Amino acid sequence: MRGPFTGRHMALILVVGFGIVIAVNFLMAYLAARDFGGVVVENSYVASQNYNSWLKEADAQRQLGWEATPRRHASGALEVATAGVPAGADVVAEIRRPVGPPDARRLTLAEHAAGKFLAPGALPAGRWIVRVIIDSDGKHWRTEREIG
Repeated sequence: MRGPFTGRHMALILVVGFGIVIAVNFLMAYLAARDFGGVVVENSYVASQNYNSWLKEADAQRQLGWEATPRRHASGALEVATAGVPAGADVVAEIRRPVGPPDARRLTLAEHAAGKFLAPGALPAGRWIVRVIIDSDGKHWRTEREIG
């Protein structure tokens, strides 16, 4: 060390140290705000008033005994394998990214094998949250899964 440790040195250490902490905080706040796609519901109180009807729908759906598992097909397209679903059912998938800017799509799937439905075109790489909606003879069923 060339000279004595002075108040000027200490002030510089404090300014640089706090500057780093503040810069990292601003960076984290920016990254968090950039990746947040929006709110889940506009008004949680109003949404909570539908809770009992959602429970009834879930019970009716459970009684149908249908199952659906989304995954990537060898071709890269979204495939949904079903069990217990009647022939001729309409299968739709709503896909969205779990993080990042909103990227939502609605895909109509066509049956390509017994109990297996395929979306047109390849699904872009990355993680997706897939909501599968099945309608058949006035009965509705849905599930939501993540695929990577």
